[in-house]
Amino acid sequence: MADPKGFLRAPREEWPRRAVGERVKDWDEVYVPGALLPLVERQADRCMDCGVPFCHEACPLGNLIPEWNELVSRADWHAAAERLHATNNFPEFTGRLCPAPCEAGCVLAINQPAVTIKNVEAAIADRVWADGLAPPRPPERLSGKSVGVIGSGPAGLAAAQQLTRAGHTVVVYERDDRPGGLLRYGIPAFKMEKAQLERRLAQLRGEGTKFRTSTDAGRDVGVGALRARHDALVLAVGATAWRELPVPGRELAGVRQAMEYLPLANRVCEGDLDVSPLSAAGRHVVIVGGGDTGADCLGTAVREGAASVTQVDIRPLPGAERDEGVEPWPTYPRLYRVSPAHEEAGELRFGQEPDVDARVFAAATLRFTGDAEGRVRAVHLAGVDARRRAVPGGERVLRADLVLLALGFQGPEAGGVVRELGVSVGADGTVVRDAGFATGVPGVFVAGDAGRGQSLVVWAIAEGRSVAAAVDRFLTGSTRLPSPVTPGDRPLTA
Repeated sequence: MADPKGFLRAPREEWPRRAVGERVKDWDEVYVPGALLPLVERQADRCMDCGVPFCHEACPLGNLIPEWNELVSRADWHAAAERLHATNNFPEFTGRLCPAPCEAGCVLAINQPAVTIKNVEAAIADRVWADGLAPPRPPERLSGKSVGVIGSGPAGLAAAQQLTRAGHTVVVYERDDRPGGLLRYGIPAFKMEKAQLERRLAQLRGEGTKFRTSTDAGRDVGVGALRARHDALVLAVGATAWRELPVPGRELAGVRQAMEYLPLANRVCEGDLDVSPLSAAGRHVVIVGGGDTGADCLGTAVREGAASVTQVDIRPLPGAERDEGVEPWPTYPRLYRVSPAHEEAGELRFGQEPDVDARVFAAATLRFTGDAEGRVRAVHLAGVDARRRAVPGGERVLRADLVLLALGFQGPEAGGVVRELGVSVGADGTVVRDAGFATGVPGVFVAGDAGRGQSLVVWAIAEGRSVAAAVDRFLTGSTRLPSPVTPGDRPLTA
């Protein structure tokens, strides 16, 4: 512990955000550039180096949080970077996108605001790049074994990097035109600028990982060719089968899935399109779904110039404090949280009254209605109780020209490479696997959301590291690669 009284002296300070009126005019990250490093050393001082570090246990990667907190408090950035990268391939991703279950498990959070672990992690990651501490680490020798990784999201990238560094020849197959999966086309740039992704991809390429983009495995390259070309395959295709909302009016024009909308906005930022075909500019937008994907749609619609945006959540309005009887420490509690996107929509209010919130809680969608041309014009809601039963008199109608469904995902798409490989799919839509991440097809492994179901970026990276250890053991008979999680672990949900 660097400062035994640090947690008494210093309050919690978070990475400040740029003014709403400024940041909604661009797609840059929402945080004030250069404002993070000065405050994280004080935050690291608040870490109590607990005898039982519950933050470490709460992190799926097993991040050595007390260790790198102390190193940051002493301004030993090089050593802090080594300890962080010992467990996490991509801390700049998790430092921006993870909901930080580690902070919920911070012992200080029992009765005080937790250490800003996520901000410290992001600061270390940024310092790594600023100081040139992340050069490619190619293997000293090659094993003569080849692995194909299908999918280039966080699970696929983590698996590829670990296996490449172990000496195997790794080829990553990505059906989109650029690697990155949801990191590329699902996550808006204001949450994580794509330069963060590009730097890691350059590092992977420098280590020897090969990428085959615009290649739909199972179609553009057949399963037989994949099996003949590689000694093992890793399925890391994510959970891209979105959930539907089967209510009257679903067929109306203007009712679209979130993952039809977000990739187009990202392609505008990439320079592929001048304007998104689904742009929210001048439109009244209703987002059905209260999770992170819905919030991403919210922030995107604000930047596109929507006339109004409302996010509908079927869950009740959460409280501001942890309910110890239901979600005791150190579990990850459901609290009323204001993301940057919610802050933007709430502050701008699109000319509405000051007490109008951008979110509607405890509401279920009954139907959509449209005009004579078949375009959506309204969303009809019913109020619901804690058991999601309709509440008498709780009906309301929201004006809508564009409705985005952000209801989550069920598992990988049923066809394509999943079908062609002949792997088994469970009742929940995920690929069946054993305790070693192996499917029932010899030499085929699965990791990330494809096997776990929709989860967090930190779980995807943890599973990518673990499946790499399993594949290395399969190919060589033993492994020195770390394996932080098993398929039986239960994820904390945000």
